[in-house]
Amino acid sequence: MSAKILDGNVLAGLIKERLAHQVADRVRRQLPAPGLAVILVGDNPASLSYVGHKQKACREVGILSHCHRLPENCSQQAVIQIIEQCNQDPTVHGILLQLPLPASISPEPLLEKINPAKDVDGFHPYNMGRLALRQPILRPCTPYGVMKLLASTQEDLTGLHAVVLGASNIVGRPMALELLLAKCTVTICHRFSKHIAPHIQSADILISAIGKPNIVNSEWIKPGAIVVDIGFNRLPSGKIVGDIEFATACERAGWITPVPGGVGPMTVATLLENTLLAATT
Repeated sequence: MSAKILDGNVLAGLIKERLAHQVADRVRRQLPAPGLAVILVGDNPASLSYVGHKQKACREVGILSHCHRLPENCSQQAVIQIIEQCNQDPTVHGILLQLPLPASISPEPLLEKINPAKDVDGFHPYNMGRLALRQPILRPCTPYGVMKLLASTQEDLTGLHAVVLGASNIVGRPMALELLLAKCTVTICHRFSKHIAPHIQSADILISAIGKPNIVNSEWIKPGAIVVDIGFNRLPSGKIVGDIEFATACERAGWITPVPGGVGPMTVATLLENTLLAATT
């Protein structure tokens, strides 16, 4: 078996093309262009890169973006002040607090300070709660991007057994809620789970968000399964790999995402989509 590739670059490109037309139409109707404020604390190289990609994508579709840079040793209150400023700014429709934050700063209280209507990352308890209650508005970007990739397969997901590896608030938990919304039967495996191999072997949909290179044994993958690798790991050689060994997984999976070029572009595309939605609601 040779798996079909779930190409996030292609699908994200189509989404961005649609968004560019919608933003241009909005401006033609003399409505303000959507505005995204990014708050970046410190000089984490990965975060700097991610913010750069997001701002570039904003420019491509006509969304106005501005980055608020704060030093690594700033106080929690300094971040709160920026958030409150953005909450009050009518030209800012979306607020993104780039994670991770320095160890001295707790993210949860800061995420709760963001106006839920501007929470384009979908991490505010209000937006997470709406997703849990099957009434989503602004949805966490990576899980929602994964759902768009799954939809592109045109497979009927109803009743399929979906196994999520990882239970973080950013990916694993909202991913499980998205899959429940799609009428899947969902199992979550986390660091306290025992004997995960049988769960993986029974998965019609396998989604890995662990963040450890090649941690999943490809032999566990059910033949024909849809495999989504959210892991993004840089090896000492500089090569980027996922949680699953791609070449051997391709021999068993029916569909599979590459790393890079799978989930990453979809996360950015859904962030742009959320920003436009926040500007129109």
